[in-house]
Amino acid sequence: MAAKVDGLMDGLRADLERLAAIPSVAFPGFPAEPVQAAHDLLVGLLRQAGVARIERIDLPDTAPVVYAEIPPPTPDAPTVLLYSHYDVQPPGDERLWLSPPFEPTPVEGGLRARGIADDKSNVIAHLGMLRAYEGRPPVGVKIVFEGQEEYGSAFDAYPADNPERFVCDAMVIADLGNLRPGTPTLTTGLRGAAEVTVEVRTLQEPRHSGEFGGAAPDALLVLLKALGTLHDLHGDVAVSGLRREEWTGTTYTEDEFRELAGVRDGVPLLGSGTLGERLWSGPAITVIGLDAPSVDHAASAVVPYARAKLNLRFHPRQDPREAQSRLVDHLRSLRPFGIPLTVTPGDTGPGYEASTGGPAYRAALAALEEAWGADASYVATGGSIPLVNGLAQAAPDAEVLLFGAQDSMCNLHAPNERVLFSELRNTVVAMCGFVERYAADFRRESAV
Repeated sequence: MAAKVDGLMDGLRADLERLAAIPSVAFPGFPAEPVQAAHDLLVGLLRQAGVARIERIDLPDTAPVVYAEIPPPTPDAPTVLLYSHYDVQPPGDERLWLSPPFEPTPVEGGLRARGIADDKSNVIAHLGMLRAYEGRPPVGVKIVFEGQEEYGSAFDAYPADNPERFVCDAMVIADLGNLRPGTPTLTTGLRGAAEVTVEVRTLQEPRHSGEFGGAAPDALLVLLKALGTLHDLHGDVAVSGLRREEWTGTTYTEDEFRELAGVRDGVPLLGSGTLGERLWSGPAITVIGLDAPSVDHAASAVVPYARAKLNLRFHPRQDPREAQSRLVDHLRSLRPFGIPLTVTPGDTGPGYEASTGGPAYRAALAALEEAWGADASYVATGGSIPLVNGLAQAAPDAEVLLFGAQDSMCNLHAPNERVLFSELRNTVVAMCGFVERYAADFRRESAV
């Protein structure tokens, strides 16, 4: 099958370029026409790949979802759901791009464009597998290509409310990729996320710092003292009740992580323990916003009001409301300089931890190793894919596999995003190997 995939790569590259040239940003303020154009292109490509049953799911204020089915070739064949999304992040400051973000541009070993890795390469990988089997894979297939994943939409809750559409034996969630190029990787955990806002009001209005400073309560100072309690001397989260466990999978080297994160020379990393614990199996609290006077426009005055927005990431198996309440309770228990804080919980999103003991997982692990010619490993991610939990609720007995053509160095959500052809090619080969192995193993185990 690898030789057949190699013969398909020119066509897959051409279709990836066509898809990546469409600025399918499904955020408010961006035109809807390109999103529709990407949808229509994918419908056409699916038809060319031999998919006969293709539907469109329309929900309020949501870009159209491509839904398609290929029936199982035999009654004892399993059904696999394939997921990716065709919308992309906004390009951001285009001055930081080395080429226009929606003009796919060759780079060493691949292509550069916004969304070309996240997640259009994985859409094309699914199509590549279908083409390799000429539309007749050894498993039944359900296809979900979402059109508003990056911004979020009503589709997150749709599968759980309409489970009959999503019944399957296994899912390949292709919105991820390898830890590094050339290292086949299965993602087995997604950290959950929650937001909390904390604010302080101390004075009716600013007061002269010379006349009143020293006794008048400085709201910014109060807030900073509260924020300083969230971490210990090492930079580890100091909020009790947030779950942290040893990480036993693969992780970055410190040099890799420093380069990926853009850490300046001489600046230490936060926290203790392995990077896997700090990034995936333990909590993280980040101050993502701060309302306070700017340095450039600062007056010599005691600050009367300050506010911060916090982002909490927590263990995949911790309940999101529990995790958020631990942070809220911690902040509400504080009285910096005797002054209470106003703490407001915001949105939450659950994490996810995949089961790794079933026939689909074993088939995927073997297929990844064969495609890359290297031992496969597993990682987790601090990012979230809200739909995963909805799909898992719709098909609670299905194995969930998370892998794809991205890699951690592809600059997703950042300027100069790129994908490597080697990762795309090997992902298609791995998907072909997976469905072949899984179909055989599924029949064998079902017959026992």
